[in-house]
Amino acid sequence: MVRANGITLHTQRLDPPGPAVDGRTGPTPTAVLIHGMASDTMASWYFTLAEPLSRAGFPTVLYDLRGHGRSERPATGYALGDFVDDLAALLAALEVDGPLLLLGNSFGGTIAFGYAARHPDRVAGIVTVESAPPIPEWMSRVRQRLARVAARLPRAETVTEIGARRGRVAAQRAAETGRMLTDTSLAQELPASPLPTTEALAAIGCPVLCLYGGDSAVMELAPTVRGLLPQTRVAVLPDQKHTVLIDRPEEIRRLVFTWLAEDCSLDVSQPTTA
Repeated sequence: MVRANGITLHTQRLDPPGPAVDGRTGPTPTAVLIHGMASDTMASWYFTLAEPLSRAGFPTVLYDLRGHGRSERPATGYALGDFVDDLAALLAALEVDGPLLLLGNSFGGTIAFGYAARHPDRVAGIVTVESAPPIPEWMSRVRQRLARVAARLPRAETVTEIGARRGRVAAQRAAETGRMLTDTSLAQELPASPLPTTEALAAIGCPVLCLYGGDSAVMELAPTVRGLLPQTRVAVLPDQKHTVLIDRPEEIRRLVFTWLAEDCSLDVSQPTTA
């Protein structure tokens, strides 16, 4: 547990078991994995990409966002800027002062872009899964999604229905998400967040990889992201939805490691195990 930005964040740090990655163009970046909003935790990264990145030679940091998982849950403080402040303070507390490779799932990717807009010189690369920068088109979708979830999940009958369809663990996760949305101002604060300027986002110059599920509506934002950040490489996984990170982890790993070698000039090899 790490104290950062006035709250306690549940954090895990994975040190490479062998030599660091050969960056060729500079020091090895630290991989920072940022999970999505509401029902997600750092477990989604831990069981998919955290250990492969660490084994490949990247110092790796995971954490539960404020209000999520085992991190502290203040009643307020859920604007985008608060999450970016948390990330900056966590890195300072962990004494991570070199280049960063930011990986974000869903809204975690938006936090990554928000951090890079503030600190473009710190970020060596950005990977997002089913996400977009903090632009009005994406934030409108976030608002609608949070409103639907906040209206449904605090209801006991909804949790019972989820349990019947998807099992006990899914029901427990839904109940916890419902409590978070009831106990905090997340659903109100996050959609109303002040956003970085278009100029600040467009100034992000590092390589970017955006991964989408082919059956997910988030993919509709890919042309907008490419227009804002022309260096972005887009990959679409056919027949996949918003949960593509969990459903297709091997394919996600392959695409990420290929991009690291080709776009980021990092001397990495494909992971051989999950």
